[in-house]
Amino acid sequence: MGVVICGHLLAVLILSSAAAAAAADPDDERCLTHLSESLEDPLKNLQNWTTATFATPCQGFTSFLQGATCNNGRIYKLSLSNLSLKGTISPFLSNCTNLQSLDLSSNQLAGQIAPELQYLVNLAVLNLSSNRLSGPIPPQLALCAYLNVIDLHDNQLSGPIPQQLGLLVRLSVFDVSNNKLSGPIPPSLGNRSGNLARFNSSSYEGNKGLYGYPLAPMKNNKGLSVLAIVGIGLGSGFVSLVISFAAVCVWLRLTEQKLDDDEGKISQLMPDY
Repeated sequence: MGVVICGHLLAVLILSSAAAAAAADPDDERCLTHLSESLEDPLKNLQNWTTATFATPCQGFTSFLQGATCNNGRIYKLSLSNLSLKGTISPFLSNCTNLQSLDLSSNQLAGQIAPELQYLVNLAVLNLSSNRLSGPIPPQLALCAYLNVIDLHDNQLSGPIPQQLGLLVRLSVFDVSNNKLSGPIPPSLGNRSGNLARFNSSSYEGNKGLYGYPLAPMKNNKGLSVLAIVGIGLGSGFVSLVISFAAVCVWLRLTEQKLDDDEGKISQLMPDY
């Protein structure tokens, strides 16, 4: 009797474990559902991104979702690059708490980078490059302490580079080139030393309002304007001086000629002796 009961209990435990393995993590399901709703897929590259698949996207290390990689039944990598996707980046991505790599590069995504990404505490790679993202870089990204890669090049991001990002000691790749950023490059990102990775000027180029090391010194346009004005003033003064000098010479010449004519007339009127 005891053996039968134990057998039943074992079977129940096995079935429960299988059901738990088959069921999606509710956070991952919420994350994927909202991300799908925020994206437009004109080329139909994500045909298996359906409600049914979101319910069971993973089985152990096997993924049933295009662009997703699974680890122990959880989504740990999303790679949706170069799929002509439009739309925005859903703040509900923060529900994929096991996510370690997020690559949405080379699409046509717009809007701002959601500050809620700060809750992806395991995130190591963030690649949102070559999109149409605008607005500021969220300083909250500094709370993703495991970040190794932040690639945001070729967007329309504006405002300053958050100084807080310099606190990411694991950061080995940082690229914000070709945006609309302005202000100084934080010293903690521009002049790293010791074991911290150094970022060269290519990480910052293409931002007209950005300045500081390692970028080359900005040209002093104001100083050039002043020099130009002074040069124009000196040139104009010189031309005026030449014209005035020429006018005086002409006047003197005419006066001299008039005096000669007057002297000739007087000599004609004087009697001969």
